[in-house]
Amino acid sequence: MTKRVVLAYSGGLDTSVIVRWLTDRGYEVITYTADVGQGEELDEIPSKAKASGAVHAIVEDLKEEFAREYCLPTLRALALYEGKYPLTASLSRPLIAKKLVEYAQKFEADYVAHGSTGKGNDQVRFELSVWALNPDLEVLAPVREWEFKSREEEVEYALKHKIPVKATKEKPYSIDKNLWGISIECGPLEDPWVEPPEDAFEWTVSVKKAPEEPEYVEIEFEEGTPVAINGKRYEKLSQLIMDLNTIGGKHGVGRIDMVENRLVGIKSREVYEAPGATLLYEAYRDLLSLVLDRFTFHYFLTHIPHEYAKVVYEGLWFSPLREALDAFTLSLSKRVNGTVRLKLYKGHVQVVGRKSPNSLYVEDLATYSEKDAFDHKAGANFTKVWGLPLKVLGRVRKNVSDSGSSFR
Repeated sequence: MTKRVVLAYSGGLDTSVIVRWLTDRGYEVITYTADVGQGEELDEIPSKAKASGAVHAIVEDLKEEFAREYCLPTLRALALYEGKYPLTASLSRPLIAKKLVEYAQKFEADYVAHGSTGKGNDQVRFELSVWALNPDLEVLAPVREWEFKSREEEVEYALKHKIPVKATKEKPYSIDKNLWGISIECGPLEDPWVEPPEDAFEWTVSVKKAPEEPEYVEIEFEEGTPVAINGKRYEKLSQLIMDLNTIGGKHGVGRIDMVENRLVGIKSREVYEAPGATLLYEAYRDLLSLVLDRFTFHYFLTHIPHEYAKVVYEGLWFSPLREALDAFTLSLSKRVNGTVRLKLYKGHVQVVGRKSPNSLYVEDLATYSEKDAFDHKAGANFTKVWGLPLKVLGRVRKNVSDSGSSFR
């Protein structure tokens, strides 16, 4: 009986070697490559996969599905892992896993495979997503099992078996790209004291090379979805995000450098570029603050961004928890209509204007001019009631102190 496997295939060294490694062990390999906006030429992927031993190679454009079904819900949750990471690589894994499951069913494969290592996060994201959708599928992870101890050994194996690999000297970085951002690690970045070299970055310029004049960008939202930049409307959300990457990157906006806690318990120095996501997060948060009442906005900020980021980061995309969080943020997003004006300058982004038909800002209440309609006398009574618990506490403390006792 044929052992058939659908492999998540990037065309890089690891997955190219995996194709032949699995073939040598009696598997019939079908490769699957998702275009999630990584900006790389994918036309050569099928021939490269087949040259490595694959019997069939699939390349699929998922940019719009990725933008609308994965990036947008995460934006609406303002999810940042450990307050910084906008979940660039994390978001693409459940989508790719879903497609692996679909094609495994189509081709009657009993296995799917990925190229993740044993100490990375992606092994968890791929495998939990696959099992949530089809618990009967077996997931293979050759990198956790094979005999190679270094990239040099992989290259030697590739050359021996005539597997196409890049002949040019590669940068010492591990790069993962999609339209939501770039993840950069390895090489000199493994020392958390070393400043990231400029050659590590692809989308963002250094502050020195950024324009000397600021640029103003207006982003319009309809029911929580960004639909226009500077008055230009977009049919495709994916293209809007990619254009924001270009705009933000030109000003050096969106560089993130952090020491991150991986799922397996180790700390890892990670560098990211996410100019488009950075601009959208700033704009969405500001517009949300304009249209939500204080109680809802405070609850949202306290509970949602952190919890949603953990769900994505920890591989729980296909869980009832994520679905429930999405239902909450979707209900709030219905109020997020309007435009935010951003000022981009030398690596910084600042909100300098916002407007919405759902705005809860009332100038006559906020103003200190003659138009002031606020009842200041009511403020005095409010303060008395609001401060009553502390007034009682202060009185007790004073009485105890006067009696010579200590108050604990």
